[in-house]
Amino acid sequence: MTTNQNSPHHAQQNAPTCPVGENHCPIIADVVELRQNVDELSNLVRTDNLTGIANYRYFYQAMEQEVERTQRSGQPTSLIMLDIDFFKKVNDQWGHEVGNQALVHISRLLQQTVRKLDIPCRYGGEEFAVILPDTTLTACLPVAERIRKGIEETPLKVDDQWLHMTVSLGITTYQDKENTTVESLVKQADKYLYQAKESGRNKTCHARLPKIEIVTTEEKQALSELFGSGATQKDES
Repeated sequence: MTTNQNSPHHAQQNAPTCPVGENHCPIIADVVELRQNVDELSNLVRTDNLTGIANYRYFYQAMEQEVERTQRSGQPTSLIMLDIDFFKKVNDQWGHEVGNQALVHISRLLQQTVRKLDIPCRYGGEEFAVILPDTTLTACLPVAERIRKGIEETPLKVDDQWLHMTVSLGITTYQDKENTTVESLVKQADKYLYQAKESGRNKTCHARLPKIEIVTTEEKQALSELFGSGATQKDES
């Protein structure tokens, strides 16, 4: 049986003990408190204060790790960049406080929609990112569509009114061992995001799917659910 590292039993096993066997050792109490403070500070450093999801700093570190992992193993990493459509109008018409509520709302929907292994982050302003480890472009598309559709169908209630929002999304996938950078991958995903904006918003854009690609049963089922939705646009260039 595997012990959960976050379980009380595991924490008790790893709790510091007094070197002279005292039951109530003030030094040990200080060590425990210091550890708790370090954990809290670590969490603050990597968490966006407003939305509670990972911040830009953590996004960059996580992406660097995934890029390195892909270069070692060849297993793909996908990245979704998404931006709230017409967010300036939200601030202008509803006020900045409602704008902040909208950002929190989108963040919660992201957390509820992505898979457990995915990493939703606030990239900055009204732009968000989702890191998808070990995920091909084909497997990434259903995740992006769930995000797009979930946000479109889940308005934010403000007093007695409903604020409807949509997002535009761009996807890039890194799946070879050639050197690349986080900045380069973000730039690629942003290119498709802007393409989605320019072609009408509330849609996902990405590179053309490879003609020869091994598609798993799970991926086939996920793509069949999207067939005919018309929500995904491909780059024809």
